[in-house]
Amino acid sequence: MIQLTRLNGKTFSLNALYIETVESFPDTTITLTTGRKYIVKETEEEVRKKVTNYYRTIQVLSNPHLRGDENEE
Repeated sequence: MIQLTRLNGKTFSLNALYIETVESFPDTTITLTTGRKYIVKETEEEVRKKVTNYYRTIQVLSNPHLRGDENEE
């Protein structure tokens, strides 16, 4: 889960595994695989960093094939 801030200042936790897209319109809009959308105060880059850290924490990025390392066996 990553912690984000709604435009009204309230924080909430979001399961980053369900994030499909993160876009700036200029507000950062997160679309989940379910189609639900969230608008947050964090920038697109901040969300990307939080998601990457979360993936590392749950070891999703520990598999060399998922990281894109072609030469790892």
